[in-house]
Amino acid sequence: MMQPDWIAVRYNEDRVQPVADYLERTGIATVCESALCPNRWTCYPDREITFMILGETCTRQCGFCGVNKGTPGHIDGHEHEEILAAVRWLGARYVVITSVSRDDLEDGGAAQFAKVVRALGKTGTRVEVLTPDFNGDAAAIGTVLSSGPVVAGHNMETVPRLYPSIRPLSDYATSLSVLATIKKDGRNVFAKSGFMLGLGETLPEVRSLMQDIRSTGCDMLTIGQYLRPLPGQEQVKAYVHPQVFAALQEYGYELGFKAVQASPLVRSSFRAQEMWLQASRGAEGVPARGLHTGL
Repeated sequence: MMQPDWIAVRYNEDRVQPVADYLERTGIATVCESALCPNRWTCYPDREITFMILGETCTRQCGFCGVNKGTPGHIDGHEHEEILAAVRWLGARYVVITSVSRDDLEDGGAAQFAKVVRALGKTGTRVEVLTPDFNGDAAAIGTVLSSGPVVAGHNMETVPRLYPSIRPLSDYATSLSVLATIKKDGRNVFAKSGFMLGLGETLPEVRSLMQDIRSTGCDMLTIGQYLRPLPGQEQVKAYVHPQVFAALQEYGYELGFKAVQASPLVRSSFRAQEMWLQASRGAEGVPARGLHTGL
């Protein structure tokens, strides 16, 4: 299936190269590189990176994801120091931290999340976390929340009917419970989620998914087009027109989300700070600056 004209990323190589060189030189893990994000060439010039902690091997077998899967290695005890150094080099004041799933760890890696967030917080850096589901463990989620992120996210990824093929080791109700726990236990923390289109879902299923996410109290939502990262991953079933994304963004605001971004190249951490500012200001219906609209 040929990609349509509306899916295109333009970038200035001179501004991209310094960040790409830094990541190669230091070997620091990012979801930008590990998941082959199509937006990395757009984000790098603005010194925006989503750091990936807890290694680069995931214990889940999600059909859409380009991250390595298998048996993870040990946890790097100096990971927070390496990320601090990278944040200083970038000059960033807002940082997104995500991770692979670590079902081999008793707390799913929650303590490592908290360690990194606290280290960054001491420098005045605001931190957004995008966590795995921790198998629904409220205590693990609480550990992350207690470290002081300004946004706590967990992605639903797709509609419930497609979980067996797209997220075979995950559970729809468990993922919803993560968002509900964030809203119940997180003080002054915005909850965020996201999902993809183009995996075979129907529009009624998408609207139902959005309703389910909003029912947890979730504040922020991202919707993007699934793009196959590697030949072994799930095939794209459809390229969704930008007008459909625009209609879903409007529907998201009707449901009461404080910030919604929906267009083909939107990803969960893309322009994260602008989305947080929008939610903080209560500027419903005002898109974050610089996001791909595809229109």
